Amino acid sequence: PETLLLDEPLSNLDANLREEMRFEIRRLHDQYRYTTVYVTHDQSEAMTTADLIAVMNGGKIDQLGTPEDIYDRPQSEFVARFIGASNVLKGVARDESHIAFSGVTLRVVGAKLAANQDAAVAIRQHDIQLSTGVPQGTENTVKATVTRQVFLGANRDYVLETADGTNLRAVTSPEIAIPAGTEVWVTLPPERCRALSR
Repeated sequence: PETLLLDEPLSNLDANLREEMRFEIRRLHDQYRYTTVYVTHDQSEAMTTADLIAVMNGGKIDQLGTPEDIYDRPQSEFVARFIGASNVLKGVARDESHIAFSGVTLRVVGAKLAANQDAAVAIRQHDIQLSTGVPQGTENTVKATVTRQVFLGANRDYVLETADGTNLRAVTSPEIAIPAGTEVWVTLPPERCRALSR
């Protein structure tokens, strides 16, 4: 066909077959070069199969872009949370590239912030760094307490609580095993803290 419409075609497959079929659908597309409109709620399917992703919210396109654009440069809180499981930190902008959050000032990239206005910043779970000792650099570093830690084989999933009560999720290598109740230093690399424009 000149155009192929697919509405969640892999939703009833088991995980292994679904993963295999993502690549097969992409291979067929590359071989035959037909236009495909592919509806999915699975971000991995979208990232694997798409040249262009339209993230829809409430029946409207919230952001349109390449998989890299959508993942690395989300423009809204909805897109940041939907694609790639981001933490969204809320605070008050100090200037166009700094935000007050949990008693510290974070340097951020992305949208230009308006001073003294409410602001939101997204950071991916795997970009957060944890340390039980004081890190060498103190920029974008916040104290938090580990409230939960789960071993998932290839990594560990943490839930952390900052002094202002904000919960953060972090993913580390499996070798980093910090028990619940431990106070940690959380480093949020400035180049990975993306200010959201809406």
